[in-house]
Amino acid sequence: MVVGKTNMDEFGMGSHSTNSMHGPVVNQLSTDSPLSAGGSSGGSAVAVMLGDADIALGTDTGGSIRLPASYTGSVGYRPSYGMISRHGVYAYANSLDTVGFLAREVKPILDLLVDTKLIDEHDSNDPTSLSTSSRRRCARACPPALEDWTTITVGVPLEYNIEELDPLIRRGWTAAATALKAAGARVVPVSLPSTKEALCAYYVLAAAEASSNLAKYDGVRYGVRGEGGDAQGHTLYSEARGAGFGAEVKRRILLGTYNLSSKAMDNYFIQAQKVRRLIRNDFDKVFRLDNPLYDVVQFDLSDMDAATSLYDKKGPPQVDFLLSPTTPSFAPKLDDVLSESSLEAYMGDVFTVPSSLAGLPCVSVPSTVEGSALPLGLQLIGQYWDDVRLLKMAERLKALVATESIA
Repeated sequence: MVVGKTNMDEFGMGSHSTNSMHGPVVNQLSTDSPLSAGGSSGGSAVAVMLGDADIALGTDTGGSIRLPASYTGSVGYRPSYGMISRHGVYAYANSLDTVGFLAREVKPILDLLVDTKLIDEHDSNDPTSLSTSSRRRCARACPPALEDWTTITVGVPLEYNIEELDPLIRRGWTAAATALKAAGARVVPVSLPSTKEALCAYYVLAAAEASSNLAKYDGVRYGVRGEGGDAQGHTLYSEARGAGFGAEVKRRILLGTYNLSSKAMDNYFIQAQKVRRLIRNDFDKVFRLDNPLYDVVQFDLSDMDAATSLYDKKGPPQVDFLLSPTTPSFAPKLDDVLSESSLEAYMGDVFTVPSSLAGLPCVSVPSTVEGSALPLGLQLIGQYWDDVRLLKMAERLKALVATESIA
């Protein structure tokens, strides 16, 4: 039963749910100073945490489900790209947009995915929905169940330990890894060398696709028709294109239009696509499961970063899941968010964007750390279509960090 609609960033463009004609979404965790609820699906996260809904829909392009989950203390799940139908969603970036869910716990999301057979459902109305035959092939490639702790290997990406990471979040991340190890899981460091280029590549590709998708809002069939211009309508089109769009949407349309121009396409758009493939290859190298969408490729050790540590003579350790922070900071104050630049807001996506570019499933689960009254998000990333095991692992992790004293 659908109980209502929630506030969000215009066209899903934003990291704090402040780019809305209805005003910003307010995080309810603090009564002293209003906090950011994350974006773009901040309204869905707040609705869940207020008890207005058991499960809320969200859309995740580069982290728009996981950021609100981290800031509000909820569970945010981004499925494998192409699993859940996008029919009815206003397109922002077609190759990245994914419909997911937010809830207080992992189990309702897992039950929704498995019991209703959403994982098997192809939608002919959505051109990005994976076909039935491809879904069967992907299902055969993934283990049916999550084994005991001693058979699970969790990777900690070294490149995610950035200078801008809040020390308390780093402490909570380390404590979660330690708790997993104490429970019997094997925890190893892994390298994802292309991570440092992910944020730049994402904002080139996403803006380019947004420019293309929103081109139809020109006042002819879609959008707001301009009322200015002379008898020949010399300024009609330019006014129509600008009407009805907020500042952030205009900024990304302009950026994307430039990226797709004849002078800039080779230097920006094409290069970003190459970086995207490198990022996907980095993930495929570290995961134990093969990506079921592609033929198995034998990676040459000489292609890996020289600093990558080897598990044995065959190569570096391979893992079932990756563990990282969801965001580099706790929920910021709304006043600070409204006064910061767009570039500063984009930095909040630094941990969520790489997996989005690769189309991988991710879950943000809430945790706490001594020294902060606000929750932090722990992000688990799995191989493509390994969603069921990933959600079961997230359920275990959430229970584990809830019982451990993270100091």
